Amino acid sequence: MTSAHQRLGERIRDFRGARGGRRMRPAKAPGTRAIVLTCSDYLAIAEHPSITGAMIASLRAADGAAPMPGPCLPDDHPQIELGERFARHLGAGAGVLCPSGWAANTGLLQVVAGPDVPVYLDVLAHMSLWEGARAAGAEIAYFRHNDLDHLRRRIEVGGSGVIVADAVYSTDGSVCPLPGLVEVAREHGCLLVVDESHSLGTHGERGEGLARELGLESGVDFRTASLAKALPGRAGLIACNRPDFVEYFKHTAFPSVFSTTLLPHDIAGLSAALEVVRDESWRRERLRTVTRRLRRGLAALGYDLAEGDTQIIALQTRSEGEAMLLRDALAARDIFSAALFPPATSLRRTIVRLSTHAGLSDDDVERILVACRELCDKAQTPASPAPHRA
Repeated sequence: MTSAHQRLGERIRDFRGARGGRRMRPAKAPGTRAIVLTCSDYLAIAEHPSITGAMIASLRAADGAAPMPGPCLPDDHPQIELGERFARHLGAGAGVLCPSGWAANTGLLQVVAGPDVPVYLDVLAHMSLWEGARAAGAEIAYFRHNDLDHLRRRIEVGGSGVIVADAVYSTDGSVCPLPGLVEVAREHGCLLVVDESHSLGTHGERGEGLARELGLESGVDFRTASLAKALPGRAGLIACNRPDFVEYFKHTAFPSVFSTTLLPHDIAGLSAALEVVRDESWRRERLRTVTRRLRRGLAALGYDLAEGDTQIIALQTRSEGEAMLLRDALAARDIFSAALFPPATSLRRTIVRLSTHAGLSDDDVERILVACRELCDKAQTPASPAPHRA
């Protein structure tokens, strides 16, 4: 009989073989002249003095108190108050903070779905949402990416349940058809969950996210977000219009029951970051400017871009090897991107992802375009962009 040790060794060998012996990460770290397009600090505020200053002040004032279990927090605890502030920012009636975006999504789906409440997931929805549906023991049905007709057919078979989508999809930067999702949810009496991780901070007049930008916050039952993207922290958020949901979640969701509070300096940093996001709207305008220029330039070079106009730019490639080749060639020019393959992407899809940010200068954008022009042959790009396939 094969032992567990042997099975693990076989899986590791199969994994390495599937990657063709190539490195899964760049061979060198970014230098001082590097252009880094691998993180989600879209507004370029991770080193903002207001944020770092608030965190340092909190660390210096720390009283050494041990973190408390999530369900035990008093109403005036800073974590509770910050969750309420985020809710107001999103135009929601209630908000609760979690240890991470993953915890927010898995915990939420665990407590709103179940064997009697099916879950309808966009096929590109974040993996944490799929895991939450599995934790709930729910019947899971996927629908084709942004395909409302396919979603309707699924619901007609499975009945009322939970519709789940990302506002902006992290792999290719596409945007969900939110007005249509709200309409379908109302037609069929479904709950609607939208992950705003990659739209919170970047969309809306003051960074309130896609739902509020479109005036649809009342039509989305739950909005979630990782607060480690445009808001450079370490936490997750759930916002909704059910004040009684917060206590229910804190005492029933596994990530809440079995996790401790956020650390004081993380709370202080997120509080300061929220004010920066709200007040410094020029960062959103700069982000849009550099993104438009880069997208147009790459499309003109013939790169196969996934649909969308957001700060996440996906260069679609034919294979994992091609994606890693392009990524490494860019890194050799001090431009750092991310090569993504399944399970980070959908099956048989490989991309090189560029995450733009407000800190890019005009010269940085030109450097990226010059490098991509030189690398057109390496990427084997088509003469014109191929149609997008989800």
